[in-house]
Amino acid sequence: MARVCSVSGKKPLFGNNVSHANNKTRRRWQPNLQLCSFPSEILGKSVSLRLTARGIRSVEHNGGLDAWLLATRDSRLSDLALKVKKQLVRAQARTQK
Repeated sequence: MARVCSVSGKKPLFGNNVSHANNKTRRRWQPNLQLCSFPSEILGKSVSLRLTARGIRSVEHNGGLDAWLLATRDSRLSDLALKVKKQLVRAQARTQK
């Protein structure tokens, strides 16, 4: 499983550890990914996503998972988030009929 945030798209960064003797070895900085479960009012169930701490704050700031997904462009969403958004749109269309 890739270490990528579903909201912000943050990925691991690469660089060097540099010792006091100026020896350089490669290293990675991992994003702060958390497995977070958000309740969806439209779907009536919880949806689990791997998000960074900043991504969790973004979703909560925009009014929860449903509001955030419906307001975000498809090009900015990950594959999993896009799949959940399509389910939301279908469920919303069924309830409006």
